Amino acid sequence: MVSVVIPAYNEEQALPHTLRELFYQSGDYEVIIVDGGSTDRTRTVAESFGFIDSEHDLRRLQDASRETLHASRLLLTAPKGRAAQMNAGAQQARGDWLLFLHADTVLPSGAIQRLNGMETSQEIRAGGFMHQFSIGDWRLKLISFLDNFRCIRSRIIYGDQALFVRRALFEQLGGFPNQPILEDVAFCERLIRVTAPLLLSPPVMTDARKFLKMGVWRSFLRVLLIILHVEFHLPTLPRAFFRDVR
Repeated sequence: MVSVVIPAYNEEQALPHTLRELFYQSGDYEVIIVDGGSTDRTRTVAESFGFIDSEHDLRRLQDASRETLHASRLLLTAPKGRAAQMNAGAQQARGDWLLFLHADTVLPSGAIQRLNGMETSQEIRAGGFMHQFSIGDWRLKLISFLDNFRCIRSRIIYGDQALFVRRALFEQLGGFPNQPILEDVAFCERLIRVTAPLLLSPPVMTDARKFLKMGVWRSFLRVLLIILHVEFHLPTLPRAFFRDVR
């Protein structure tokens, strides 16, 4: 089974489309949304898709198994921060595969079944997807091209590429490091020491809204600086550089 873990914070705009597309997927999977204290309707959106709120239904969760509750859609709460949220989701996951999916990113058709088919192949221990934006702006295509080229070269998979990893290996590596930024890079730097992540196509599709809101060229510069920072191990970028855009 695949456990899809979705960290979310104030994602009421993007989350509905992501969930609709996700639930079109066939295969054996569960979905765990981990909310980081949203102040918008993120939790309401999740509940409208049938997610069980672990806080509101705590007594029921204590008195019955998740299978009895049909809790293949679980809504958790964790301190804000992707690392903390994804680690919290992974702790509750039951699947052999953990797939970490951003709330504004859509998996390609057949992705879950493809991972189901890999469950018995112990040679494949981790991977991710190539990346694409939801609109065809040539500047965004350039960003994706650079990101994909970097990923092919380094095997460092960014969070918006739907990283998947065996649950046992994830636990062996200690999960995502408890740091506020670039937790995906730090985890993958440990991951590539023990396995070669597989890169899959077709790509995942990321909502371009945040990039357009920030400004495409400004977004491009931001991505380029992150790539250079990771590639040449430059000093840590300031936290303000990663401020939320909603």
